[in-house]
Amino acid sequence: MNFEFLVFSVSISALLAGCSTVSPTAGVRMNQIQVIGTHNSYHQRAHDSLMKLIALYKPQAARDLDYGHPPLPVQLSEFGIRQLELDCYADPQGGRFAHPLGPVAAAKLGFAPVPSNDPNGELLKPGIKVMHIPHIDFGTSVLTLVDGLKEIRAWSLAHPHHIPIFILIELKGETLRPDFTPVLPWRKPELAELEGDILSVFPPNAIIKPDDIRHGAQTLPEGLREHGWPLLDSVRGKVLFGLDNDGTERDLYLQGHPALEGRLLFVNVQKGSPALAWTEVNDPIQDFAQIQMLVKDGFLVRTRADEPTETARANDVRMRDHALASGAQFISTDFPVPNLTFSPYCVQLEGKIVARSNPVNGSANLLGRDLEK
Repeated sequence: MNFEFLVFSVSISALLAGCSTVSPTAGVRMNQIQVIGTHNSYHQRAHDSLMKLIALYKPQAARDLDYGHPPLPVQLSEFGIRQLELDCYADPQGGRFAHPLGPVAAAKLGFAPVPSNDPNGELLKPGIKVMHIPHIDFGTSVLTLVDGLKEIRAWSLAHPHHIPIFILIELKGETLRPDFTPVLPWRKPELAELEGDILSVFPPNAIIKPDDIRHGAQTLPEGLREHGWPLLDSVRGKVLFGLDNDGTERDLYLQGHPALEGRLLFVNVQKGSPALAWTEVNDPIQDFAQIQMLVKDGFLVRTRADEPTETARANDVRMRDHALASGAQFISTDFPVPNLTFSPYCVQLEGKIVARSNPVNGSANLLGRDLEK
């Protein structure tokens, strides 16, 4: 062989080998990380007049509701949030929540006028609405579920390398006062609308679904034992949905789909259920050992770092530190950044990274590395 050609070939091979780098997250599965989420991610602090009104009747409630979040894309970009929560109300005819009573009551008491939260009349249209409590604590950065999903989808498309975003849906069905507009129950048509809204924004191949985890097994736990969660690098740019409810709405969603066959959302169930892949354990102090066991057994867990605002007011880090050490993959907070009128309290990963190696089932070799990068 010609010597010059041999040297040229070796040089090219070396160059190609140098270009072939292994992803630092190769081999890491999506349950082997930990991220920060926000509680009631859409929530806007109520207008001062509404806060005064709430405080007249329930002072502690006013303290509990004294928080708010920036728009969803800001949380995703600037705070590195990868678990979002949206509270949803059925409104198939439209207009059910278009005329809140709180501003009227505040005006009668001589409080400053409350600006309209819906200047364009979006609440008059049919569709699932997003808010915390109708009439009194209805401030939201997204008026409808579709609005919120569109914001997340647009951000996702602009950042295709992101790790999966977990979107938690809570279906609200309780009417707090007899003089409030009755909240509609979630029945099969409303649940079908929920899935329809999701699919109107996210194509199926952008969603990690229960069927993707079960792999044809009879139950989700069997599928996880056989195959595990997908490799993290294979599901970048995707989302998954969880149903927060653990009562009537969840049971209706499972009806005819005991292992979530053909369903879009994972559900909040306990051990022994054929639908268990993800669950909530919201007290990381009392249930620390339970969370660690669930994580070791291959399940996803969401827990809370603080509730309601008293944790932050007291700068009490015990719940936060237990949550982070528990291995729960999703740590939910009202304070991804400090509210300095309360204290320096906040919930962030070291170095403000987006995703870290899970302290219970992750690789020690990846400690300190941002696994989203």
